Amino acid sequence: MKLQHLVDRPESTEQRSSEFLARVLMLNALRHPNLVNLIGFCADGSHRILVHQYMPLGSLEDHLHADPSADKARLDWSTRMNIAAGVARGLEYLHDKGVAYRCLTSSDILLQDGDGYHYPKLSQYGLAKVGQFIEDPGEARRFARTTFGTLAPDTMITGKVSMAADVYSFGIVLLEMITERMAFNHSAAEEDRSLLGWARPLLQDRAEFRRMADPALQGRYPSMDLEEALAVASMCIQQDPAMRSPISAVVTALARLAYDQAQEPHGDLS
Repeated sequence: MKLQHLVDRPESTEQRSSEFLARVLMLNALRHPNLVNLIGFCADGSHRILVHQYMPLGSLEDHLHADPSADKARLDWSTRMNIAAGVARGLEYLHDKGVAYRCLTSSDILLQDGDGYHYPKLSQYGLAKVGQFIEDPGEARRFARTTFGTLAPDTMITGKVSMAADVYSFGIVLLEMITERMAFNHSAAEEDRSLLGWARPLLQDRAEFRRMADPALQGRYPSMDLEEALAVASMCIQQDPAMRSPISAVVTALARLAYDQAQEPHGDLS
């Protein structure tokens, strides 16, 4: 199990209690193989605790951007594509339920071992109703800082949660999986800090596609699959929200690049 501990501001306990209950009801109604399950909750005074399914392999971010000296095996191409397809299926389910992420990042994608397979599940931490706004100024500032490089420009401007914004942030995460670059790397040279800024010109030239693949893959991927994965990412990160692929089209495209891993890992009883 994993505990998410929330503390209310004293001056707004009643309002926050109502919001917390509404959130619990929403999360409890969401059940999908690619979504971390809510197991229970506790409310005591100003303290609020959500109890989630525990994911022992950590996050996708941990595996993509781990210290090179850490004892973590690199994810191979097929594993990355299976993870991407599973994440897309989870987003499709949420969108069908009228729920979206405020911004999906690689740290929100948690991994579970299922017979040696890295099975992806979306954390429920950032979920919100489609059309909801990030209204609290302090929350908006914290949110912008923690999602820099992944947050859709339309959400950054309006604060509105949308399915199109989810598709954008998914496209950035897919680029992370393909390239193994961070969405934004503060320690990199200025021209290499933004994954999107680095990738956009390369996506215009098929001759540059191999340059975009993670060097750790050592060329162990089908060239046509690399092209198709980059095409999917490119359609997700369009500046105009209306030009982005719907998540259903993303699911269909990635299903061709992934093994059939739609079922829950064996032994998962939560």
